[in-house]
Formats: sequence, C-alpha cells, structure tokens
Amino acid sequence: MGSGGTTGVPRVRICVVGDALVAGVGDPKALGWVGRVAARTPQDEMSLAVYTLGVPGENTADLGARWWQEASRRFGDGGQQHPGDQRVVIGLGRADIDAGLSIPRSRLNLANMLDDAHSRRLPAFVVGPPPVADNEQNRRIEELSATFSDVCRRRNVPFVDCFDPLYAHEDWLTDLAAGDGEHPRQAGYGLIAWLVLHNGWYEWLGVQRP
Repeated sequence: MGSGGTTGVPRVRICVVGDALVAGVGDPKALGWVGRVAARTPQDEMSLAVYTLGVPGENTADLGARWWQEASRRFGDGGQQHPGDQRVVIGLGRADIDAGLSIPRSRLNLANMLDDAHSRRLPAFVVGPPPVADNEQNRRIEELSATFSDVCRRRNVPFVDCFDPLYAHEDWLTDLAAGDGEHPRQAGYGLIAWLVLHNGWYEWLGVQRP
C-alpha cells in the first residue's frame, strides 16, 4: 500500500517486518493494524509508501536473518539511494516462545536487528506482542514483551506495549474468541492500530497529529 509521488514533499518508504500479525491475518477487512495506521497517517507533508513483509510463525532469529535482504529490495538501490527517507517497523509476536528461544536469546536477536538498522541509518519503531487466549502463554508473552521494551528503551527506539493494555480488554478478548485465539479480527486490529498511533507514531515520523 502507499501513495503516489507528491510534488514538493519528502518521499518516505516504510517496511513493516514481522509475523502474520503485520499482514493482518484474520481481519475480514484485510487491513490489519498496518493498513489502519497508514490510513490515519497524514500525507500532506510527505508521500508515504508502506510495505508489509510478514511471515507466519516467524521468530526473532529468523526475522533477523531475512529482514534486511527483503527490506532493501523495497527501498531501492540497496537501501542507500535516500537513506533518510527509509524506515523500518518491527512487529513482534509470540513465536519465540513456540520456538523455545530463551529470553536472553530473544533480547539479543532484537538488539542485533536494531543495531543493524541504526548502522544503516534506518529509524526503527517496534510494536510488541499482544496477548492470546491462553493464560499460560500470556505469562510468557508478558515477560517477552517486557524484555523487548527494555531493549528498545536502552536504544531510544519507540516501543508500543500491546500486552498490558489488551490483556483484559473486553473487545480484544471477544475478538480472539471469535477467531483462532491468537489472531484478532477487525476490532482487535483496530485496537492495535490505536495503540500504535497514540504511542509515538506521529512523533517518529515528524508529522502533526490529524
């Protein structure tokens, strides 16, 4: 998704990498949170193009191994054509738990991705994992989310906590129950989009709130 070139305004390309949540799996509107966020981002100050690069069930080790190769193809010219005009959003899920990765390993994987992005002069924005319908899993997701948040805080990278605000949110729980217990539907993706938009998105892009 994206807009055409607008004369006289900066062209901004954003690659959103992550698992099935960044692709909006389960959303009957086929927008996910990424489409909703893009739709609410003012484009009178810039020409915005957003590319979603989701892989179902992907953990941070696999994401770290492939994100730059795929993102650079969307940026053009190896990502170096206009370094200030490219950005990366990392959408994280619970796949590290399913893959049996330790908390220190998950921490290191995200840290490496953020350090890699920084070395390439790519501003990063991180969206944390939301809760699921399984309480046992949620205890582990809570720890994972806190770990990711700490990694971002230490690097001054914006982090959106999706776990705490949604853990007991009635609309979120209803949406999970209506689906597979892991991926939300329309209302749930709308809630994630709201959290992203109200936790640093506009400031990160340097645009005025609508």
